[in-house]
Amino acid sequence: MPSEPVIALRLGQVDYRAAWELQRSLARARRLDEIPDVVLVLEHPPTFTTGRRGGTHHLRIPLDWLVARGIPYYVTDRGGDVTYHGPGQLVAYVILRLGEGQRRVRRFVEQLEGTILDVLATYGIQGVLDPAHPGVWVGHEKVAAIGIAIHHGVTYHGFAFNVTTDLEPFGWIVPCGIPDRGVTSLTRLLGYRVELDEVLHHWLAAFARRFQREVWLDPEPVDSLAAVRPRLMCRRGVTVQS
Repeated sequence: MPSEPVIALRLGQVDYRAAWELQRSLARARRLDEIPDVVLVLEHPPTFTTGRRGGTHHLRIPLDWLVARGIPYYVTDRGGDVTYHGPGQLVAYVILRLGEGQRRVRRFVEQLEGTILDVLATYGIQGVLDPAHPGVWVGHEKVAAIGIAIHHGVTYHGFAFNVTTDLEPFGWIVPCGIPDRGVTSLTRLLGYRVELDEVLHHWLAAFARRFQREVWLDPEPVDSLAAVRPRLMCRRGVTVQS
């Protein structure tokens, strides 16, 4: 097990492009050993994104319709197809330098999927995986979408876990390019509202177990993206119990 802990930072609600640029900057810094491994936990305002091979063919509404409503659509450098981001999602971007035995993308994705399965199990829900379609499913409905990038052995991007998310905007797309599957949320599955902070703590514990890493959660949310690097240099936090 690596001796240095993974630092988890809570960023609140962040514009997607700003978060994407931050990830790329931190991934470069991680390759140079300027910062430790880090998990950025946040939400986005309503946004649609697709992966590096994506386009607009899985939009069910005109792109101009989104633009007129101030809802951005980004073609990104992650894997996967089109998805929706919005308030009520637990979004985690994992910037991690992989060990020599973990360089295969599939292994990393399986570990990340496993963390979501563990959280669902905490609430008595059995999630499933589909080798043909990354992400976490409950029946034929996706509860968490996963799309990552790895460059020079450092990961970035991550997952979006629907907790209290408004699911209506998923009807404006073919989620993840899969026309015969649906989308759900933890709140919908349980029949009652679950707070994001509660789910976050369950997820961080699952991450520590699955990745066999010590995780430190910075006790104070980060109030600006400019403060992220200084926080990481402080290497402070409360140990998450796995």
